[in-house]
Amino acid sequence: MDFTLKTYRSLLSALEQSGYAFRTFEEFLSVPAGGKVVVLRHDIDKRPENALRMAQMEHASGIKASYYIRVVKGTWNEEIIERIVALGHEVSYHYEDLTIAKGNYEKAFEYFKKHLAEIRCFYPAKTVCMHGSPLSRWDNRKLWEKYNYREAGIIGEPYFDVDYTKVLYITDTGRAWNKTGASVRDKVEGGLELKVKNTRRLITLIGNDELPEKLIINTHPQRWFDFGWGWMSEFICQHIKNAVKKVLVAFMH
Repeated sequence: MDFTLKTYRSLLSALEQSGYAFRTFEEFLSVPAGGKVVVLRHDIDKRPENALRMAQMEHASGIKASYYIRVVKGTWNEEIIERIVALGHEVSYHYEDLTIAKGNYEKAFEYFKKHLAEIRCFYPAKTVCMHGSPLSRWDNRKLWEKYNYREAGIIGEPYFDVDYTKVLYITDTGRAWNKTGASVRDKVEGGLELKVKNTRRLITLIGNDELPEKLIINTHPQRWFDFGWGWMSEFICQHIKNAVKKVLVAFMH
């Protein structure tokens, strides 16, 4: 069974046993480290309760991660944000303001500053991360063609401030690892590529020391459950979404 919390625990163990040091994205940018380093980035698109379970699991192993949360109804949950912060994790904004503002750049930047301030009520956020908004005509990253997030005290954004010729980016977008046909915007420019069939294979590669020293692993907590109805529902829904995304990706090219 893939994309279960048990499997995620096995992934964390494999990284630990292989000698990877865990860093938040903020730490990764602020204090560059030698040797093996992994950033666990979590995009909270929905089901924030799943994110809390992952955060608790990581905390129990002494691991810190980076959680980026949307401000939309059903995802924004202040109690859960407080609990994740209390566990020692980085929490910041999974921004989608150009989509929210329907392409109005001036409004979008005002929304961005407002939403970032709301996040900073809970954590002194210094990084942010784009939400792909796959069904939107607007790429939220385009906001930075007219504005500069550094003006808001942001030191980094993973789609702009990482050299992916030296860092391997792995994402579970589409409920698969680096599945390009299921990802509309969750892609990076770089020289390192990895396609793996499932998490078990990823764990094997880590255990065999076949991955680079620097990793960013992006997961979406909504995909990770103990086996049961939630797991089956996500499995079915994601297959439908992937079919739609495949058409969108083909259209965009």
